[in-house]
Amino acid sequence: MELRQLRYFVTVAEELHFGRAAERLLIVQPAVSQQVRRLERELGVALFDRSARHVRLTEAGERLLPEARATLAAAQRARASVASLAAGAGRTTVRIGTSEGLGDHLDRVLGALARSSPELAVELSYDRTQARLDRVRGGGLDATFVRGIPTSPELRMIPVWEDRILAALPAGHPLADRDTVPLDELAPLTLRLAERAANPPLFDQVVTACHDAGREPRMGPPASSLQNTLALIGAGEESWTPVYEPHTRLLRTARVEFRPTRPTLAMTTYLAVPRDSRPAWLSPLVRACRDHDS
Repeated sequence: MELRQLRYFVTVAEELHFGRAAERLLIVQPAVSQQVRRLERELGVALFDRSARHVRLTEAGERLLPEARATLAAAQRARASVASLAAGAGRTTVRIGTSEGLGDHLDRVLGALARSSPELAVELSYDRTQARLDRVRGGGLDATFVRGIPTSPELRMIPVWEDRILAALPAGHPLADRDTVPLDELAPLTLRLAERAANPPLFDQVVTACHDAGREPRMGPPASSLQNTLALIGAGEESWTPVYEPHTRLLRTARVEFRPTRPTLAMTTYLAVPRDSRPAWLSPLVRACRDHDS
């Protein structure tokens, strides 16, 4: 049994798709399938139920998954320990998952960490929320930022900051002249949101807040990207979309205004780390996150 085979198995288990797993691993799909089949032959069991349309873990696969993740995490800790010794000065690399919308938070965190702990090097990795959480569980990441998810199996979720969620409106709309925008008055405008599966915490908070304000949101087609959505709003479309406040500070557009809502919408960001892990870099990283709390 090779670490490579376990890594391929875990990636397929997380994606439940051999093609997407190959893309994450940056290799061709036949290589992934070949190594997984070798692992199955060695273990004498099928780890996946494969059909033309679906890939699912078998009972054996379900049993192997947590053990494979633990093995990969242990191997990573061993590599990190040796790498730290070989570095002489003892520089440690921390692998952190990121998401869209962190805005200027990320620059500030990295700046504060560089000042307080110059012995730490940071590697950043972008992926979907669930994929990043799975990679922390499996040892592929040391930590990840996630929004609006206070609990996750096998992980410790450390709250690090809270951001307001602003309404992006056409600059020429009367509501854009307000200091704050009542949610019930946004009801006539089309609400442009990504599909719920892309960001359940944001989708649920915005829709629930509209309902609490006594209005049914007028849902538009799912937003393909924030850039495209803002372009449509700026072109004069009678619509709005929620944007995290730190992200608005990096956006430059004369045709869109960002306004706080009434009542206020806000989302907590958490740092997800393995539940039982207490690495030396964690406290400096958490302090760097909270030092610039907006």
